[in-house]
Amino acid sequence: MDNQLVLHNHLREIRDEKHLTQKELAKILGVSRNTISSIETGQYSPTAKLALLIAIALDKKFEEVFYFEE
Repeated sequence: MDNQLVLHNHLREIRDEKHLTQKELAKILGVSRNTISSIETGQYSPTAKLALLIAIALDKKFEEVFYFEE
């Protein structure tokens, strides 16, 4: 299987809709602001647990925040 699925996200757009800064969301989740930034830019894929916590914190379904693309 040569094609790899890549996890993408709408985190920044949703965070902006909720009027949250990276720092505020990071504090809610107990992670660093840099972690939020890295997830938003695709430099870091969150663990399943963190991805679910992000969705819950933003009051969204997992699929509304994260999606896969080849």
